[in-house]
Amino acid sequence: MNQYERLRKQVERQARRMKQADRDRPTLLAQTAYIGTLGLLFVLPVVAGAYLGSWLDGLAAGYSIRWTLSMIFLGVMIGAFNVYLFIKE
Repeated sequence: MNQYERLRKQVERQARRMKQADRDRPTLLAQTAYIGTLGLLFVLPVVAGAYLGSWLDGLAAGYSIRWTLSMIFLGVMIGAFNVYLFIKE
């Protein structure tokens, strides 16, 4: 096998790799859907915690935001864990 034949095979192999990498690259729509999913996985537990905490504070006598803040904090922790598990997959 001469030098030109090896060079030709090497260039062909690199061209095939470049074409495959171009086909495997995620589209803008796929990236947008991925980021949107991450956002929902984080925001939904926070909002649910805020509503639950507000409802629990409404049941208590007097003015209190203890449950609301606690549930928001819990929602942030759960949301961060959800995002971690989603990215890990």
